Amino acid sequence: MASSALSRISNINRHLKPTVSHSCDSDGATGMPVKISPEVSNALSCGRAVVALESTIISHGMPYPRNLETAKEVEAIVRTNGAVPATVAILDGIPCIGLSIEQLERLANLGTKAQKAARRDIAHIVATRGNGATTVSATMFFASMVGIPVFVTGGIGGVHRHGENTMDISSDLTELGRTPVAVISAGVKSILDIPRTLEYLETQGVCVAAYKTNEFPAFFTEKSGSKVHCRVDTPEDCAQLIDANIKLKLGTGILIAVPIPKEHAASGSLIESAIQLALKEARDKNIIGNAETPFLLARVNELTGGASLASNIALVKNNAAIGAKISVALAQLRESCNTGDAQSVS
Repeated sequence: MASSALSRISNINRHLKPTVSHSCDSDGATGMPVKISPEVSNALSCGRAVVALESTIISHGMPYPRNLETAKEVEAIVRTNGAVPATVAILDGIPCIGLSIEQLERLANLGTKAQKAARRDIAHIVATRGNGATTVSATMFFASMVGIPVFVTGGIGGVHRHGENTMDISSDLTELGRTPVAVISAGVKSILDIPRTLEYLETQGVCVAAYKTNEFPAFFTEKSGSKVHCRVDTPEDCAQLIDANIKLKLGTGILIAVPIPKEHAASGSLIESAIQLALKEARDKNIIGNAETPFLLARVNELTGGASLASNIALVKNNAAIGAKISVALAQLRESCNTGDAQSVS
């Protein structure tokens, strides 16, 4: 249709604008800058596959230099599978979509000195010209802002155990309820309450799909005991689902849960016992809020002798490969639709 062709032209024009805007309004107020790397900008303008990546896993997920090595490897996997990686972070108050090697190194060296940035933190970090490593919610926000429909992460946040009393619920869930980005993850971190998380996502109207399985995965392990109502078996299935969600303007995200590869899955009983001990220590030390998840993951890794970190890295890499293939399939689907529209107009 003509409207689709005009939309494509508008999208190209938007991404051909300068990648950093420092415009001032007539009253002298400075416009908010968002920096898109040339590689990402060009890919978006041409309708190529782009995959958004979070940066909290770099700064808060593992120690240096393992964090930098993993970040580079994940980006390389995305490229190998045909897509352009767009790691998201806030550096010196500027939201950056697509990081250079130097920026990745800086973020890895900053480690926990970079603020863990969810949606609620974005305005403050930008206003104070700080450094922020984006979580799932913030990464989704920026991905949607620039038109990246696919985002890969390790695992999303959720309802914390005993959340019915503490009301500790990750903003990742509400973001999925209002931002139309597909999140490819190994499910919900198993330190959380998975059944209540799935109930909350249902309330938010979020489509939860499992990749090549009928059961929702549990991050470190392939199964959680919770079933899903939507199963997708190929990248093309995922692309069709994402495309339908966008065309229907449902306004919600999609969670595509990919089980960790069997050879990298940790022992369920080993992980669960470590989680229970870590949870008790967190309560005893009154570690709450956004400090709790990094503490629990680090402590579980210590208690499992590094097995959980190895599993974490393996599942992120697997998600990156599948997410890139989904992004490529979506780009191809859109291209075929645009070609068909152009032919019908002519």
